Amino acid sequence: MTVRVLVVDDHPLYREGIRSAVRAMTGIEVVGEAVDGDDAVRQARDLAPDVVLMDLHMPGTNGVDATRALRAADPRTAVLALTMLDDDQAISAALRAGASGYLLKGAGRAEIERAIVGVAEGGMVVGDGIAARVRQWFSAGSDASPAMPFPSLTGREREVLGLAAHGLTNAAIARRLSLSEKTVRNNVSNVFAKLGVATRSAAVAKARDAGLGVGPL
Repeated sequence: MTVRVLVVDDHPLYREGIRSAVRAMTGIEVVGEAVDGDDAVRQARDLAPDVVLMDLHMPGTNGVDATRALRAADPRTAVLALTMLDDDQAISAALRAGASGYLLKGAGRAEIERAIVGVAEGGMVVGDGIAARVRQWFSAGSDASPAMPFPSLTGREREVLGLAAHGLTNAAIARRLSLSEKTVRNNVSNVFAKLGVATRSAAVAKARDAGLGVGPL
């Protein structure tokens, strides 16, 4: 049986490299390529791949949101995250969204091939670089997994970030939380500093990659 793979990544050169690598694998074929999360959902609906190789950090609909949508639409489609993001929040968000595997982009062809076959057969596969962390979460119990993203943030800062990730302006956040706009601006500034970002869009991108700002308000 041939494993049908959809490659999702916004970088053309990386897509080309992955396509070439997968085409050289025995029993695996690339049936399509998508440039972002929305494109991935559309193509998965039309192509019905066995496995989606999913980048996480993409413009528009990110890989976490796309994974959640794909799994909801067809649980038979396995998602294998293939990303540069190696922080606990991104790993947790992808797995909670329904990804069956998580690899870093530095993975070799043999590791990617094993992971594709593994998730296609219904298994859970994580790369060598993160396997120890995932084992630790499960061995310590579910409460040990990083369900709370960005632990350096206060509860209020995380709440503000989550609302910003939903697209709310500072004024709208202030009204929703019964705060002054100045207080919201201060919280946003603190979030920028703690996340190491300089713009709201960068903070929102990190938040959504970690699973904040998804679902209903």
